[in-house]
Amino acid sequence: MTTTLITGANKGLGYETARRLIEAGHTVWMGARDAERGKKAADELGGRFVQLDVTNDETVAQAAQTITDADGLDVLINNAGIHGTITDADELTAADAAEVYETNVVSVVRMINAFVPVLRASRTPTIVNVSSGMGSFGTVLNPERIESQLIMPLYQSSKSAVTMLTVQYAKALPEMRVNAADPGFTQTDFNEGHGHFTVTEGTDAIVELATRNGSGPTGTFIDRDGTMPF
Repeated sequence: MTTTLITGANKGLGYETARRLIEAGHTVWMGARDAERGKKAADELGGRFVQLDVTNDETVAQAAQTITDADGLDVLINNAGIHGTITDADELTAADAAEVYETNVVSVVRMINAFVPVLRASRTPTIVNVSSGMGSFGTVLNPERIESQLIMPLYQSSKSAVTMLTVQYAKALPEMRVNAADPGFTQTDFNEGHGHFTVTEGTDAIVELATRNGSGPTGTFIDRDGTMPF
């Protein structure tokens, strides 16, 4: 049986990914900062709750130990993320940038550092980083794409960094499958329910990458329709 950990799993894309993977037969650890919300979400779906704040070294280390002591881990899904302060670009501050990058970028490094030793014991070690077309040069410069109509310097650049981290970790960890997923413009509370895709459609690429059983390409960036431009 495949064991998967999803960060930010108590709502939105993380919750729906957990639901679908549990349905597919995975044992799913649902990570969340808030214990009450996380336990409630896990109870609803039949998942396992683990308290996990991706910006906090101690809780990440504790979660890694808990999962190591249980079943180990086959799939790590780095889903937790924030859009940060929404304001005019020239009003953004260094503190705003630090907040977004700590959650969206630094925490990917923190999670991979903590969980690679656990994943190395798996026969099918897999890392899925939830990135975004908002961080793709190919989409933000394409006037036919909605991503080109939005100006969110911190969020968009942080997702560019996530995609590059994915490529670099794929090269550094050739024994693992390390890929990035773009959910697309999905209806979640992250964007106040706006979006072209349902939350189920938004998790298609994530679920696809998480269910390849350690096979397939590595260092790629996909959405529900296939390969995405970097």
